[in-house]
Amino acid sequence: MTTSERVGLGPAQITDLRVTDPGLVARMWAGRRRRPLVGQDGRMLVVAADHPARGALGVRGDAMAMGSRSDLLERLATALSRPGVDGVLGTPDVLDDLLLMGALDDKVVIGSMNRGGLQGSVFELDDRFTGYTADEIAARGLDGGKMLTRIALDDPGTVATLEASARAVTELARHEVMAMVEPFLSRRRDGKVENLLDPDSTIRSIHVASGLGASSAYTWLKLPVVDDLERVMDATTMPTLLLGGDPKGDPQDSYDAWGRSLGLPSVRGLVVGRALLYPPDGDVGAAVDIAAGLVHGGAR
Repeated sequence: MTTSERVGLGPAQITDLRVTDPGLVARMWAGRRRRPLVGQDGRMLVVAADHPARGALGVRGDAMAMGSRSDLLERLATALSRPGVDGVLGTPDVLDDLLLMGALDDKVVIGSMNRGGLQGSVFELDDRFTGYTADEIAARGLDGGKMLTRIALDDPGTVATLEASARAVTELARHEVMAMVEPFLSRRRDGKVENLLDPDSTIRSIHVASGLGASSAYTWLKLPVVDDLERVMDATTMPTLLLGGDPKGDPQDSYDAWGRSLGLPSVRGLVVGRALLYPPDGDVGAAVDIAAGLVHGGAR
């Protein structure tokens, strides 16, 4: 079976390919059709699927919602097939699966780099780089690397994360590849890590993230939608994608918040995972179409 004949295979056949022809992954990355990072409108909608590698499987009240890989891949394939979806953010295991399924041609592909800060662990804020490296991102022809950068002033693990993120920004810039930095001011409360989502905390995190690395030429930010976002976004000139966050309440509230935010000058789109992949009504295509309309049908 040729590489082209394998395109479109479903999840049930992926294990056989991994057993019989592991080199196919490298060959398909080398042959993947690529596209510009952004289209003519300068905007981007990316579906995120890197939560499972950090042990974060819950969506709303279901703690194991993302536990099924076959179900996740089906949802991702549906999302990536919809017009207006520019690409996907994921860890090597998920992206290699999607590659073998033939779902990544003509898509932006962002590799998730640090997943060592496992959800609920005592070392959660020492977020080691356990996924993609900058060299591997460049070698495979990915379009960028993303790093979660939580800043907890009372946790010594923060400095290691900052140092590693700075190194990744520098190395990605050397390869002329996007570095997507996702910063939060964070703290522990009752033994759990929580991100501070007030405007001033977000502004502080932006300034720390913007200064990481030896060059900012390829740096993008991934930021939450918070109150007073116009003042928050005045803290940076970096192109920014807004994240969907942990879905709660009525999805329409999220759509309304995204729509209000996408007109800000430095906001160039969305990176959304669970809110689109696991909508309350189960209709992934409809949820994705709404987000795509907001991103690409905006007023810019």
